[in-house]
Amino acid sequence: MPDFHVITPADHADKSWRPSPGYGFAARDTIAALVMQEIPRACLCLPVAFALTDDHYMPVAVQGLAQGQNLLVGADGRWLADYIPAVYRGYPFALARTNDDQTVLCFDHDSGLLQAGAAQGDSQPFFDAQNQPVERLRQILQFLSQVQANLPATQALCAALRQHDLIEPWAINIQGEDGQTTTLQGLFRVSETALNTLPADAFQALRESGALPLVYCQLLSMQHLQRLGALARAQAARAEALPQSPAGDLDLEFLNSGGTIKFH
Repeated sequence: MPDFHVITPADHADKSWRPSPGYGFAARDTIAALVMQEIPRACLCLPVAFALTDDHYMPVAVQGLAQGQNLLVGADGRWLADYIPAVYRGYPFALARTNDDQTVLCFDHDSGLLQAGAAQGDSQPFFDAQNQPVERLRQILQFLSQVQANLPATQALCAALRQHDLIEPWAINIQGEDGQTTTLQGLFRVSETALNTLPADAFQALRESGALPLVYCQLLSMQHLQRLGALARAQAARAEALPQSPAGDLDLEFLNSGGTIKFH
């Protein structure tokens, strides 16, 4: 689990940090949160769905076909798709809210990327000699702030879809190597039937809300589920080619497990 700490001169002026060498930290993320600003690019290579969190819908990138599985992270930590969700591009940094509603920049102390002492090699300082954030830190804060600023608008678009009953459960059927079909549940999608039967005045209201790009991007993106299936088969084939452990316990059952995905 991440262990985020607020970045302050008192705690980090004498420390440095290294950029993440890959995306292994996301290897168990079945979904990743998205904001509307990035969805037109994300939908070109990632399946986009909706997840229900705290009684509101939010768009997410679908990255695996079983809980705890991210097929878009290679064994060496490389990202295997043409788009990387913004939530990962800021790691090991993240934003948090203080009790007095201030936004603060945090660093994951469990990332293995925090170093004691001055910056060396590819590591970078947090603060300069005057205890001011260095330029790179300001850039990261600006990027994460832009993503966070787009969150209310994204929530409003999803609320507009919900208001017009355009979101329906999306049960994803997966056929295993044995020919058996399992179903992943817990995701949602735009209902094409509801969209096509929407009254003219409701469609006009939806258009004016700015939600139509989200509708079409989500529908377009569903074709990319086939790529996840191909990645799952390739992963299984590579695992079968590996030598068995002494106990012979190379377990690939998670690729064919059903049940409900739980999102945290």
